[in-house]
This record gives sequence, structure tokens and C-alpha cells, in this order.
Amino acid sequence: MKTSNYLLATVRQVPADVEIVSHRLMLRAGMIRQLASGIYNWLPTGLRVLNKVENIVREEMNRSGAQEVLMPSVQPAEIWRESGRWDFFGPELLRFKDRHDRDFCLGPTHEEVITTLINNEVHSYRQIPANFYQMQWKFRDEVRPRFGVMRCREFLMKDAYSFDVDRMGMEKSYHVMYDAYRRIFDRLGLDYVAVEADSGAIGGSVSHEFHVLADSGEDGIGVNSNAGFASNIELVQLPRSSAQRNPPSQPIRTVDTPNVRTIEQLCDSLDVAADITLKTLLVQGEKQPVAMVVRGDHELNLLKVEKIQGVAVPIQFLSPQEVAAEVDAEVGSIGPVNLTSSSDGSEIRIVADYSTEPMSDFVCGANTSEKHYVGVNWERDLGNVEFADLRKAVDGDPCPGTPEENLTVKRGIEVGHVFQLGTKYSEAFGATCIDTDGKNAIMWMGCYGIGVSRIVAAAIEQNHDAAGIIWPDSIAPFSVCVVPINYHQSDTVAKLSDQIHDRLITAGLEVLLDDRDDRAGVKFKDMDLLGIPHRLVVSDRTAANGEIEYKHRIDEQAIYLPIESLEAEMLTRVQSG
Repeated sequence: MKTSNYLLATVRQVPADVEIVSHRLMLRAGMIRQLASGIYNWLPTGLRVLNKVENIVREEMNRSGAQEVLMPSVQPAEIWRESGRWDFFGPELLRFKDRHDRDFCLGPTHEEVITTLINNEVHSYRQIPANFYQMQWKFRDEVRPRFGVMRCREFLMKDAYSFDVDRMGMEKSYHVMYDAYRRIFDRLGLDYVAVEADSGAIGGSVSHEFHVLADSGEDGIGVNSNAGFASNIELVQLPRSSAQRNPPSQPIRTVDTPNVRTIEQLCDSLDVAADITLKTLLVQGEKQPVAMVVRGDHELNLLKVEKIQGVAVPIQFLSPQEVAAEVDAEVGSIGPVNLTSSSDGSEIRIVADYSTEPMSDFVCGANTSEKHYVGVNWERDLGNVEFADLRKAVDGDPCPGTPEENLTVKRGIEVGHVFQLGTKYSEAFGATCIDTDGKNAIMWMGCYGIGVSRIVAAAIEQNHDAAGIIWPDSIAPFSVCVVPINYHQSDTVAKLSDQIHDRLITAGLEVLLDDRDDRAGVKFKDMDLLGIPHRLVVSDRTAANGEIEYKHRIDEQAIYLPIESLEAEMLTRVQSG
């Protein structure tokens, strides 16, 4: 491919509101262009990468024995109502009506569709185990699309669904897919980790997430390689603290804290550390609000809160207006001392995180706007308090199962998720088959997703430098770029560049020849921006010596290769990655 015949849409400037590296570089490299919020066109360079990711995923899915299908992206409301998710899925489900006033949605996932399909097609244990997958564009109406294709509304996903006659079969299919996912991410050349995870809106019991490790990742991953442990920090179970609580050393007193709404502002106002403060959050309970209390430097874990008896699920925080009506104070001034309902004077139930139990002489809201208490102590100043595991894990927390080891929290970008669904959907749709005893048996299902388009962005987040993208060879848009110097001024350079381009393509390599009438520096910058792994520079000087200048994208120094054996040399370098 020559740039004269290729839409090389590189740019130097991008919108100021671009927040992360992958979004900026995908725009600068001419990979994507936004059509609407969270909806993107994929230009030739971006599509080449996307197709390579898709091909690797497809090859490994086929290798695992899965069968490819294609299901509609438009789905009727009836099947979502049958599964109970029409209302449960929430506003991310884009609903609309057709001309006959019938309800439909744009599919964010396909559990309902595949279960309906297989229920009509599979009738005997002889037809399963079976796994069906598709590559399909999904749509989720994100409340705040951001980060380019990392968190967009329309995205390309591989989703697969296994069907078995019993739990043991489902678990076997699950492990087959788990192994296939490891092969996929190995081939993609990504640094990743598989972690225990929550099943969320999809449902099921056992699930694992696959995360590409990157500083910009939205998810926290608790790992300890010595203990062989990796988990989403929201699922890390933390023990009750064994630390002894110091006796009170100061009296409780009230201080003015004008314009203080956050822990950071509180620490600045009183010149205290966050780990001696408490933050109190009110959530809806089954009968009345419940106060959740965590240390100021910790984050409340909603998955753990859901497990607290008496808390309404899904979790709903009281709005600022509801908080003011309930306790007659603003949100930033709420605390556990004398926390009562202003409507009837009853005590509000307090559940505090284990890490707060050893605290003494701490700071918390005084339940009066712009006032806080200092010198607070549990037994002296508070009434009934329950302690539970409420927070997300942080660096240095004990590793579950190996408490003598500590966790390290890394950032991850979720690119894959596998679930043991069990019979949630097959029971909802009556999906049965005749088992070996001749009886009707509910089929056991697994669900397996990979964010194909998200992988493109995740790879960039993990592989880039100041000059641009550094693609793993397996998904680079081109393997080799040929950069002529004075292509339009030197017949020798033009002829040799064309010959090298043709010879390498014949050898089976993907080549981009930059035949633009631009300065060499401009071409070098664009090729580095695109992240093409292998660069060949053609000039009159090197041609006279029978050589070509070669440089890998991550090398500092160039070397010189003989022209006559260039195909073999480049095949070796590309294949070795």
C-alpha cells in the first residue's frame, strides 16, 4: 500500500477535552473520528487494527470448538421481559418502538436471543455440549461516554454462550473458554491478568475478568504473585482488624468547618490526615436509611454494602435534599455521633468498616451544617455501632488466604469477562433438552465476552511513548513501513522503494510505502505515530552501498541490511515479533 492511495489521516492537534492517551493517539493517528457522543467512524488504519484483533479472537474461538453465528442487534422487548431484565437493565438499554408501536431495544448483550434460539434448535443431550459465538456491534446508552472507544456507546464485542446438560459440563466448558482467552491475550502481545470478579447484571455464580494492566485503568486489581492471588479489589474480603484501640486522650468538641464538603477540604481546614477522619454515607434501607461509615482515605464498596442485611438493593444513596430532610444537615457534615432522624427522633442504624474499629480521637461530621467533631471515640461518644467489611482493598492490605503477604493494587482495563451462568436464563425461557435418562433437563449455560474494539485502545494505553503508538507486531496496522528520502527527486530512490515494497508484499508482509512529497522528518514522525514496528529508509547513499537502513520502532539506533537478502531478513524480524 502506498500513502498516495491511502487515507493517512494523521493530525497534530486534537480537541482539548480528550482525557486519555489512547483517545488522543487514535485521533492523531487517523484511526477514528467521532460521529456523535460515544459513536465513532473507524478509518482505514483503525479498521486494520480492529480486524487483526478480531481475527485472532476468531481463530482461537474456532480452535476451542466454538461455532460462529450472527444474531440481530435489534431485539424485541418480549424476550427481555421474559428474562426479567427489561426494567432491571436500566437506562443503558436503548429502547424504541417500531411503526406498529411494538417495543424493541438495541442489544447491549445477547443472552436472551441465544437462549431463545438454542431452545428452538437443541432438543437432545447428543447435540451438546456446544458453544456459539458471534462478532457483533453492541449498544449501551452510557450516561457519560468518555475516553474514546474505551467507554463508548457503540462497540464491537465477541460474545459466546455455552450449553451443557449439567453443572459439571458447564464447568468444563468454562475452563475451555478460560484457556482460550489466555491464548488470545498471549497472541495479542498484551500484559494482562485474570482476576476473580462479580457477575453484575449478567448474572451467574463464578466469573473472571481479564484486565490489561495500564496506569489509566479504571479498575483496581489486587495482586500478590507470591500467593498466586489476583482479584478485582471490590471482591477482596478484608478481615477484622487485630490492632488494639488506644484509650481516649482528648475530649470531644465541635469545630466550625465553613465550606467543607469533602474529606480533602476537611483535612486542609483542620490540618489533619485523612486516616483519622470518617466519612458517613446514607443509603436507602428496606425500612429506613442506613449509615455506612468508612475511614476518610478509604472508598465504600457497593458490592459489600449490598450484602448488608436490611439495605435496599440495588444500592441507592440519599440525595442531598433527602439527606437534609432526614438529618437536618448538609451532606459534608454527616457523622455517626447522635445520628438520628429529624422526622421522628429515632436512631439511624450505623454500620462501620472494620478498619475504623481501632480508631480513637478521630474526626467526623457533627450533623450540623458546616460543623465537625474532633476527639471522637467509639465507646465513649457513640451508641450502637455494627462493624463489617465495607471498603475496597488498598495497597498493603493482607492477602486473602495468605495474610502474611500483602496486596499490591494495580490498575486494569477490563477487556474480557467469563461467567458460569448456571440456569438463570435457561429456566426463564424453559430451555431444556432430553438427558441420558430420557428426561427433560434444564440446560446449564456459560457466557464469555471480549471487548474487541476496547482491546485496540487498551493496547495503546499499555504500549506508547512520547512519539506515538508502539503496537505489538500481531495487531499493528502494517508490519513494515518504507520511507524514501527524496522519492520525487531521485529516480534511483523511487525505483528501489517501489521494488522493495513489491518484494516484501510478495513475501507475505504488510507494507506501507510513504511516497508523499514531504520532508523525511515529517514522514518519520507519522510512521512513529502510527506505531508501525519495522521501518526501512531508502536513500541514494545507502542504495549506492547495496544497503537499506533498518530501525525497529523501539530501537534507538538504526542498522543496515543488505538489499539482496532483505525479504528473508524482514520475514525473520517480523515473525520473531
